[in-house]
Amino acid sequence: MSEAKKMSLTVKVLLGMALGIILGLIINLTGMNAPGTFINEYIVNGLFHVVGKMFVNALKMLVVPLVFFSLICGVCGIGDIRMLGRVGGKSFALYMMTTAIAIATAIIIAVSFGIGKGMNVETNAAFSGKESPPLTQVLIDIIPTNPVKAMAQGDMLPLIFFSILLGISMLLVGRKAKSFVAGAEIANEIMMKMVTIVMAVAPYAVFALIAKSIATLGLDLLYSLAGYVLVLVGALMFHLFITLMIVLKVFSGLSPAMFLKKIRNVQVFAFSTASSNATIPVTMRTVTERFGVNNSVASFTVPFGATINMDGTAIMQGVATVFIANVYNVELGISGYLTVIMMSVLASIGTAGVPGVGLIMLSMVFAQVGLPIEGIGLILGVDRLMDMIRTAVNVSGDATVSSIVAKSEGKLDINVYNDPEAGTMDTDEIGEFDSEVEAEMAEAIQAARDQK
Repeated sequence: MSEAKKMSLTVKVLLGMALGIILGLIINLTGMNAPGTFINEYIVNGLFHVVGKMFVNALKMLVVPLVFFSLICGVCGIGDIRMLGRVGGKSFALYMMTTAIAIATAIIIAVSFGIGKGMNVETNAAFSGKESPPLTQVLIDIIPTNPVKAMAQGDMLPLIFFSILLGISMLLVGRKAKSFVAGAEIANEIMMKMVTIVMAVAPYAVFALIAKSIATLGLDLLYSLAGYVLVLVGALMFHLFITLMIVLKVFSGLSPAMFLKKIRNVQVFAFSTASSNATIPVTMRTVTERFGVNNSVASFTVPFGATINMDGTAIMQGVATVFIANVYNVELGISGYLTVIMMSVLASIGTAGVPGVGLIMLSMVFAQVGLPIEGIGLILGVDRLMDMIRTAVNVSGDATVSSIVAKSEGKLDINVYNDPEAGTMDTDEIGEFDSEVEAEMAEAIQAARDQK
C-alpha cells in the first residue's frame, strides 16, 4: 500500500490547508489575482469558489436531518429523561461562563496593549448596523409555529425544541412507537455515513476554500491593521489553549493534550467554512467517535453550542471595541466595558452560527456604548480571516462543553477519549457496494410494487 493511501484523513486535510495557504499567498503577492485576469476570473472566483461553495453546501445539507434524527435517538436512548434537563442547564451555564470569560480576557489584553491609540487609519468601507430581534422575541421563536419551515431555514433552536419534544412524545407513547424509534436510529446511522462520504472530498475542498480566501485577502490591509490583528489572534489563541483547557481540566479532569490532538480536524473545517452550523456534522462525529461522548449528550450540546456559544465572536467584540474606542478617542471606562461584556453575552443567545454574524452583534454593542457604527468599516477588510479563526475557537468551545457535560453525567467513554487512534477516519470507511444487498433491495422494491 502506498504512503498516500496510509495517510489519515486528518493529515490529508491539514496538507490541503497548508498547500492552500501557500498557493493563496503566491497568487496574492504576485498580483495574479488582479480583477479581470484569468486567475481571478476562472481559478480563484471560478474553480476554487465553486468547489468550496459546493462542499460547504454539502455540509449544510447534512445539518438539519443529522440534528433531527440524532436528537430523537438521544432523547429516546437517554435512559433517564430528567438527565435532559441537567444536560441543558449545565451546557447553558458553561457556554455563558466561557463567553463572559472570553470577552473579559479580550478587553484586558486589548487595553494592556493600547491598540488603536494615535492611529490614523482611513477606509472607504462603510457598515450599517442591522436590527437584531429583542431577547423576548428570541425566546418566543424557540417554539416554532411551523417545524417544517424551521427545518427548511436551518433554525437551530426551534429545531432542537421540536426534536426533543418529539422524542419525549415517542417515549410517552411507549411500545407503539418502537418501530419509529428503530427507523430514527437507522436514519441517524445513514446520516453519519453521509458525513463520511462528504468528508472524503474534504482535503480538496479545504484546499480550494483556503486558497481563495488567502488569494483574495489584501495583505496590505493586514499590515496597516497589524496591531488589531495580532492582539485579536493572540486573545483567540489564549482562550483556546489556556482558558478552555483550564476549564476542561478543572471541570472534567480530562487531558487537554489529548483534546487538542483530536480536535484539529474540527478546527480545520471550521476555519475553512467560517460557519459553526456548517461544521456541526464534523463536530458531532468527532465528539462521539473520537472523544467517546454518548450521542444522548452530543446530539444536544453540539447544535446548541453552534447556536449560542460565541467565544471567538465575543473576543472579537472585546478587541474591536477597545480598538475603535482608541481610534476615535472615546473613553469607555469600567462601566462601559462591563456593558460590553453583558451585551456580548446576551447577544450570543439565539444568534445564528453563520459567517459574518459577529459584525451584526458588534454593531449592537457599539450602539449601546456610544461608539460610531461606521467605525466597523475600519476592520471589515480583515474580518473574513478573523471570522475563520474565531469560528475554530467557537467549535473548540462546543467540544469542550460537550466533553465536560458528558463526563459529569457518566456518558463519556474514558477509554475512547484516551485512545489516540479511536475514531480516526479514512476514506476506506465509506465502504463498498455489496452485490447481494443491492439484489435484495431491488427484490424488496419490486415486491412492494407488485402488491400495488
